[in-house]
Amino acid sequence: MTLMTTKTEKTLLSKGIRPTEMRLKIYKYLQRKTYAVSLNEMQKVFIAKSEENKTANRTTFYRNLKTFEDKRLIHQINDGTGVAKFAISDKKARGKYGTDLHMHFYCTKCGKTSCLPNKISEDILPDDYEVNDLNLVLKGVCKNCNKK
Repeated sequence: MTLMTTKTEKTLLSKGIRPTEMRLKIYKYLQRKTYAVSLNEMQKVFIAKSEENKTANRTTFYRNLKTFEDKRLIHQINDGTGVAKFAISDKKARGKYGTDLHMHFYCTKCGKTSCLPNKISEDILPDDYEVNDLNLVLKGVCKNCNKK
């Protein structure tokens, strides 16, 4: 008997990541978010959902996020708040550095950080430079807070 493989399982397997129950839950959670989330925010949601989820400790979350980041499924954002936030990376990103270079927006009213759709061309750097990290954050008021 063969088990059906879900889209999320296929995504993880394609990156060489064993799709454990916790990894599948974390990745699906991040996919549903329209903004970047912190480790604390994520952990609170998972623990609040289930008393049995006590194994979902900070180390487990961090290790899984690090694995996803190393395999370029997600990226970490430093929005200036001192708290790292995580968001799903663009699956179609196929640049020189294998990641999607883009800007982020931090709303000073609601505190949410979002990935902006505009990509940054890798051609802006000369060939003898290598990008190890990119962190461009625009700050202001998001469209949701602007309506209030």
